[in-house]
Amino acid sequence: MNIHDLIRELLVPSESKIVLLVADGLGGLPVEPGGKTELETARTPHLDTCVREAICGLSIPVLPGITPGSGPGHLGLFGYDPLEYRIGRGILEALGIHFAVGERDVAARGNFCTVDPSGLITDRRAGRPTTERCIDMCRKLQQTRIPEAELFVEPVREHRFVVIFRGDNLGDRVNDTDPQQTGHKPLEAQGTDANSARTAAAANAFAAEAGRVLQNDAPTNMVTLRGFARYPKIATMQETYGVRPAALAVYPMYKGLARLVGMEVVDAGCTLAEQMETLRRLWSQYDFFFIHYKYTDSTGEDGNFAAKVEMIERLDAEIPKIRALNPDVLIVTGDHSTPSKLRSHSWHPVPTLLWSPNCRPDHVSEFGESYCLHGGLGQFPARYLVPLALAHARRLGKFGA
Repeated sequence: MNIHDLIRELLVPSESKIVLLVADGLGGLPVEPGGKTELETARTPHLDTCVREAICGLSIPVLPGITPGSGPGHLGLFGYDPLEYRIGRGILEALGIHFAVGERDVAARGNFCTVDPSGLITDRRAGRPTTERCIDMCRKLQQTRIPEAELFVEPVREHRFVVIFRGDNLGDRVNDTDPQQTGHKPLEAQGTDANSARTAAAANAFAAEAGRVLQNDAPTNMVTLRGFARYPKIATMQETYGVRPAALAVYPMYKGLARLVGMEVVDAGCTLAEQMETLRRLWSQYDFFFIHYKYTDSTGEDGNFAAKVEMIERLDAEIPKIRALNPDVLIVTGDHSTPSKLRSHSWHPVPTLLWSPNCRPDHVSEFGESYCLHGGLGQFPARYLVPLALAHARRLGKFGA
């Protein structure tokens, strides 16, 4: 029996409310030996108050030493084993913008990037262009045609877009074309089986056309593709956990992740304050709320320690609005660590707090990596957070006689 089957067996009716607040890329590192992380540096009086009444620990998104993408990181937080549910980022981005993905489709997440005259990447995110420029560049790419597949190109946000390859016998076992570092050319797409080789050929044809069409549009003068994926089959949170879940996210990819597991994606505005107002307004309509906060991740990827500290402090200022609603469980964590020192996602466990009137508080008094290391949750797989939340919300009955 797997854990989802066990949870279905133990579920009991309840009107309790659970809030999962995900500060993307929350975990960090000290810049200098003996220093503090971004979270430990930030002034977080409201999170610290929660911590003193909560149980804390460090969550492991996938496995020790494994650096997760945002997709696996969030699936783990939703209680799905990322090793069992391997879902490419392309499908998440497509779902995030409400693209109707069909059985003949393979989706990929696209990045506009900047290349020099020799084709070497000088900026993997094209200087983070405005969403308006992204839309303009996608309009150009929408005019391209390739013989290998029918093509759809849709804007997402800033440097991100989605490309859909539609045709018969297309596979999704295709490598990313982003080399993950500057000073290199985009990689050639290759498939690991015959169907995926067809998709790779289509991807390479599209990239060649994109380079031709965008050659005079620096900094958005080339593209890379990541996370090739077909639509997966996955049990919803309603079916598995017996909850009515709502997602309050701003970025399309995280809306896609939520939609994939059966959450209702509501219009939560564009700012954290608007997300909190949406939470208050919809409090009576749902019993599980996923709130996503992006800017702790993007500032880490930019290598901006001070900005990440500021984003954490902005998040802390909104915590009283959640607590004023009297949730039965409040979890604050991240999907992975994004240390500004590394400018990228990392394998480091993520600080996590679980507040509930039914929790057994530990002796942690501040929210930070070195403090959570001594918390009562210890270091644990992130996929166990939802079962813990259900238990603390009194939604699980006894196992066995």
